[in-house]
Amino acid sequence: MLNAVPTSLRGLGRTASRSLLPFARVAAPSAAKQERVKSCHSIFGVQARSFSDVQRSSGHLGPIDLGGGLGGTSGVSKRTDRKCTLVLEDGSVFSGQSFGAEVSVAGEVVFNTGMVGYVENFTDPSYRGQILVNTYPLLGNYGVQHSPPDELGLPSGMESDRVQVTAVICQDYCHLPSHWNADKTLSQWLKEHNVPGMYGVDTRALTKKLRMHGSMKGKIVMEEDVPLSDPNMLNLVAHVSTKVPMTFGSGDVHILAIDCGIKYNIIRSLCAAGVRMTVVPWNWDIKKERFDGLFISNGPGDPAMCEETVANLRWALEQDIPIFGICLGNQLLARAAGCKTYKLKFGNRGHNQPVKDMLTDKVYITPQNHGYAVDHTDLPPEWKPYFVNINDVTNEGLVHVSKPFFSVQFHPEASGGPEDTGFLFQRFIDKAREYKRFGKADSVYQTGPYFRNKKVLVLGSGGLQIGQAGEFDYSGSQAIKALKEEGCETILVNPNIATVQTAEGVASKVYFLPVTTSFIEQIIEKERPDGICLQFGGQTALNCGVELWKQGVLEKYGVRVLGTPVETIIAAEDRDIFKEKLEEIGEKLAPSIACNTLEESLEAAKNIGYPVIVRAAFALGGLGSGFADNEDQLTRLVEVSLSSSPQVLVEKSIKGWREAEYEVVRDAYDNCVTVCNMENFDPMGIHTGESIVIAPSQTLSNDEYHMLRTAAVKVIRHLGIIGECNIQYALDKDSEDYCIIEVNPRLSRSSALASKATGYPLAAVAAKLALGELWTDCIELEKIPNAVTKVTTAAFEPSLDYCVVKYPRWDLSKFDRVEKQIGTQMRSVGEVMSIARDFTEGIQKAMRMVNSSWKGFEPLTKFTDEERDEELARPTPNRIYAIADAFYNAGYSVDRIHEITKIDRWFLSKLEYLAVLSNDLCNYNKETVPKNMVLLAKKAGFSDWQISKRIGCSEAEARKLRIGMGITPVVKQIDTLAAEFPAQTNYLYMTYNGAESDVTFDDHGIMVVGCGTYRIGSSVEFDYGSVLCLRTLIAEGKKTVMINCNPETVSTDFDESHRLYFEELSLERVLDIYEVEGCTGAVVSFGGQIPNNLALPLKANGANVLGTTPEMIDGAEDRQKHSAMLDELKIDQPAWSELKTFEEAQGFCNKVGYPVLVRPSYVLSGAAMNVVRSEAELKKFLDMAVEVSEDAPVVITKFIEGAEEVDIDAVADKGKVIAYAIAEHIEQGGVHSGDASLVLPARDMPKDVFLRLRDIVFKVAERLEITGPLNMQVLWCPDGSLKVIETNVRASRSLPFSSKVLQVDMTSLATRAIIGHSPANALEICDKQQELPYVGVKVPQFSFKRLPGADPTLGVEMSSTGEVACFHQNKHGAYLRALQSTYMKIAAPGEGVYVVLPEDRQGEGRKAKAVEAVKSWQKLGYDMYCGERDMAILEKAGVKGFTKLEHAMKEGENRLKSPAVKSIKEGKIKLVLEMSHSKAELFYVLRRSAVDFSCSLITNVEQSLLMAQALEMHGSDEGVVPRGKFKEGDIAEVETYAEFMEMKE
Repeated sequence: MLNAVPTSLRGLGRTASRSLLPFARVAAPSAAKQERVKSCHSIFGVQARSFSDVQRSSGHLGPIDLGGGLGGTSGVSKRTDRKCTLVLEDGSVFSGQSFGAEVSVAGEVVFNTGMVGYVENFTDPSYRGQILVNTYPLLGNYGVQHSPPDELGLPSGMESDRVQVTAVICQDYCHLPSHWNADKTLSQWLKEHNVPGMYGVDTRALTKKLRMHGSMKGKIVMEEDVPLSDPNMLNLVAHVSTKVPMTFGSGDVHILAIDCGIKYNIIRSLCAAGVRMTVVPWNWDIKKERFDGLFISNGPGDPAMCEETVANLRWALEQDIPIFGICLGNQLLARAAGCKTYKLKFGNRGHNQPVKDMLTDKVYITPQNHGYAVDHTDLPPEWKPYFVNINDVTNEGLVHVSKPFFSVQFHPEASGGPEDTGFLFQRFIDKAREYKRFGKADSVYQTGPYFRNKKVLVLGSGGLQIGQAGEFDYSGSQAIKALKEEGCETILVNPNIATVQTAEGVASKVYFLPVTTSFIEQIIEKERPDGICLQFGGQTALNCGVELWKQGVLEKYGVRVLGTPVETIIAAEDRDIFKEKLEEIGEKLAPSIACNTLEESLEAAKNIGYPVIVRAAFALGGLGSGFADNEDQLTRLVEVSLSSSPQVLVEKSIKGWREAEYEVVRDAYDNCVTVCNMENFDPMGIHTGESIVIAPSQTLSNDEYHMLRTAAVKVIRHLGIIGECNIQYALDKDSEDYCIIEVNPRLSRSSALASKATGYPLAAVAAKLALGELWTDCIELEKIPNAVTKVTTAAFEPSLDYCVVKYPRWDLSKFDRVEKQIGTQMRSVGEVMSIARDFTEGIQKAMRMVNSSWKGFEPLTKFTDEERDEELARPTPNRIYAIADAFYNAGYSVDRIHEITKIDRWFLSKLEYLAVLSNDLCNYNKETVPKNMVLLAKKAGFSDWQISKRIGCSEAEARKLRIGMGITPVVKQIDTLAAEFPAQTNYLYMTYNGAESDVTFDDHGIMVVGCGTYRIGSSVEFDYGSVLCLRTLIAEGKKTVMINCNPETVSTDFDESHRLYFEELSLERVLDIYEVEGCTGAVVSFGGQIPNNLALPLKANGANVLGTTPEMIDGAEDRQKHSAMLDELKIDQPAWSELKTFEEAQGFCNKVGYPVLVRPSYVLSGAAMNVVRSEAELKKFLDMAVEVSEDAPVVITKFIEGAEEVDIDAVADKGKVIAYAIAEHIEQGGVHSGDASLVLPARDMPKDVFLRLRDIVFKVAERLEITGPLNMQVLWCPDGSLKVIETNVRASRSLPFSSKVLQVDMTSLATRAIIGHSPANALEICDKQQELPYVGVKVPQFSFKRLPGADPTLGVEMSSTGEVACFHQNKHGAYLRALQSTYMKIAAPGEGVYVVLPEDRQGEGRKAKAVEAVKSWQKLGYDMYCGERDMAILEKAGVKGFTKLEHAMKEGENRLKSPAVKSIKEGKIKLVLEMSHSKAELFYVLRRSAVDFSCSLITNVEQSLLMAQALEMHGSDEGVVPRGKFKEGDIAEVETYAEFMEMKE
């Protein structure tokens, strides 16, 4: 069969052509085709590049032999390598392509699960005679390193002098490696040693076959066939052992080593300890030698073949000389002692095998390579098991009870693999020294109930904000479940009402209260918990817990901190102490000085030298950090940092280094595992939360990987962390030099990513490990089952056979004046995670996940040369598109982009490949495109839409074409162990890089489409809806299929659904899953706008969309249809007009009068929605609206000033409303509903207005025949009229709030209605909601502090990143509690308040209301300040006693020249009431200064008035505004959620 050859590889010359045969010869394109290709290139801007150009662009290794041709999905381009075939003894055949020597070979087919260390593995003599399958898809990514002789004369980095494996098999081969120490490609190296390499195989399918059937005889056939052979029938040891004795090292202790295939790193490890070592052949007569210790090495094959060695060892066992054996040495020693050995089904080969030390109960992660094992069930009485494998309970070592004899089955020399057990060499040498000195040595053999029903207080993270988002709902929910499994009563404090963890039935009790020391002390007094968890609520919980500890509150009440001790938390968070701790163990930070003042910081920078980076202590998401090139920049940075942090670290800049991180788990017994390593796409200088992150690392060599792993374990042990933590590194791109950036002693965003990337439930494990503080016996890692596999334990390190790509989501365009550049401070509001079999597939999937309008790695916009280089050098969220433009349109080389960005060439070469492949695809049309080209594109992550645009057809035609070719994705499992053990996991992803699916499709469940990435306007509330929908479906006996791509969510936890797909929410992928699963229906009602937009196209493609019909959903979304419906129902609405031309719009505005609202349809969170007050503004805003959503109509609506907005959530069944909630906004219209404060129940609303609103929602639900949730927004106008703004036929962001306030689970009701299960009618409760004896108030959570330059004012564009809600007997108390939950500090009477009144254009009514608010503030005893203009207005209104404090500065002048700003910075002003609602520079500077210098800020008149009234009522109540008066024994004025609900009875 002939394969298509990309055009960019044609014309390579005769020599190259011979290496490429056979290939399809494509005729010269016709004129028509040339024109179509030209058109395609004009769309994508592709500049065709020759292969030689592409090869030179790698610029790293010089001339490269590309191993017979490019291929796989990791080459810079594609060409056909020679085909080869793997044939197994059972007749199974796997086809692939060659990248090594082109010879046919036979051997035993085995698999290795290591993710790095291929050079070390291939040179390991224990692999002699074996065809090695690598479960990790990618090989060759860091090439083959330089291997000059080391001080012992051994080739560095190698485990023998040759490649020992018979052949190598992988899925994907990287032809162009990128690593500073690479000497040659893996292909060149294999050819030098005449060893075949084969890629293009579904290695997961092959591994599963080997796992089920056992290791098998097999052969790789090129041209000439070879017979099958069993290498275990040979004495392989005789082939690999030295022929003559050799001596290494020098020292007073002499070790005799029996070489059965000794790895060079064993020699290095022993000699490094100062011994003289003589290596002798396997059958050497050791009786004639004099030595202080006997070592038995590893080796290949069946130990029964080494009877000569065993006979010599029987003699040795009669002596007292210390003996140590490794791997085969363990088996030979066992046989000499009288034990039996046997062949394992498929062996243990990898870098993550957990073994338990039976003498100490400690668990170690070990590298292994053996196919035989010792039967330890019938040991002689003087021998005991030393180590046991936790996974399969096989023997991992023996120890003699009285003599110094011991052996291990694993490889403590760790090359490749973890270095955790290297101490065994020193233990052996110590025994040898003991024997040399005393003539004998001792053996190394040395030889409480849980208390349940403990009460644990769990601190949540509060409202979602940049740097602290939904990952803490996920980790907290998982931790609470784990604590309940252990019998604990859980008390949760979290004011984030939209979270899953605050849903009924999760925690034992929930407090919707601020996570501050004052409130927590009252809760502790009331609940008297035994322990407190600080690690599941982000920096909020951590900082609160540290402060409680410092104040002595925890000690006073006898509350234990569970998990990591507070002293350790402080050591990790305090930069000065952290530096000292690292120096104690020889680890280092970048040169740095901890500073507490600006003066100290300037002096530190002078000593270190510019440029420097500033890092704030006890901060989240890089808050307060940044680079400074001079004193001015440093001054501005440190002033802001010290306003919210007590300390900063001034550190030498290492911008441009690589960045990597490890997630580490440690238990109280000092067992330590690294769960996941991750690598940043972006170099140092970009916060890891801002960077594209890849797991596992793609560019680290084995030495680098395990160097950092070893350092991680050492640091975490030294700090004393118990549970989970994250350690981040900077690694020099040109050497092995590294430094530690930080350790996060808690669950983090990276932890959630690592959990979802590996399937390892970090939060659940950390929660259980933490309970050791309460119980007499601590829980060990090995005692916690692996909830994913169900057959292994938590004492393991996951092995990944896939690639995960995390991509951040930014919404900077929603903020006026915000700085666009990304850097050391985190500004992204969410993230997605794609799972694929290689990076190219993963990055394209991730880019589509993060924004539905992004199609993959291709130009989004064109740049000028200057703009492009500026974007590459000073990145914004659009840098990836500048890279795409550089490759597609400008012909940049990998080297050129690398020099500008410092992004690793390896990543850039993969992106360049996508541009080249796109170029190749454009040479075909839908009639001529060959199957192989479509398959290559799909393997590289191209969507059907992308392919359609390149071959000139519609997306539907491309999908039909692809399916007709038989090209469909397969479904793979995330099982944590690379298929080594059978998994019961439901955790799935789709890929085109595979031959078979891991699962069968018999459930035919109901699909629930999730919310995707968190972003402004779509956050945790939509995950809440998805989770409760899933739980209800399961409770109703339905099978469920969940689709989502957000690693921060609870819906993507492995135990929330029957099938979990971590996948794109695109039409293509949702249909793929729907079809392969044979789903009976799809629910699109709870995931926000993304699934809502899929309703119509899903139905058009044959899917059964459950609930409200897609046509009715569209009837609400389309403004014309919605408006016509309201007219039909005689329901009022604001005057509006569809935008067609500017002239029509102008005429409409003149007719209805300004102001007007400009807004497009089918958008979320008011995107491009603006109030326009003049004709001059109209054109600008209309243009912006069209840019947001080109295919949707844009309307202009009359904006009604003075109107109050009302939110209505409801559930209907077949058009009949069965539940509803009516909440009123505190702010008047003009503030986006997502930024508004909601009050429920609406006690102040007249009953007739309430009933009219009820009538409206009933009529709309009936007209749209709604089955499921809906939300309506209505204006309550000054003239008493009610005007409907919009109807959303889906769950809203306020649905969790409405449900919890009314104690009516609207999500469950809606789900039951959707599946036709007759939900209960809750109208009786809802009709009486105004009579409830309590009130809930929901307020927005903003992240302006993390958005330098952003204007912190409210408008019709949504800018909040989260929300919180609190309860009280009235709205005033609830409002004050809620404000404090957003980290607002309530100023105390006597402190300064600065006032700015509304502008004249706001009208006299708003100005009068503002004056009323000011009077209330002054009455409370605050020191009031204002400028001259506002003082005159206030005095005219009879308000006296203000102090004049001007806010004035010249244009471009330092803001500290303003007396008002200076007072804010100095702390004289504690609250700014900036009610001007003006965009003018002067007012902006005042608002921004309040944010930068951590001063409380209110910008809305209604908020100012309500807050003053609330303080007048509750300002002295410790349960509402704690002022530090509470003491032990006082009655705590705090209530649980359940206690509020009981007030109704």
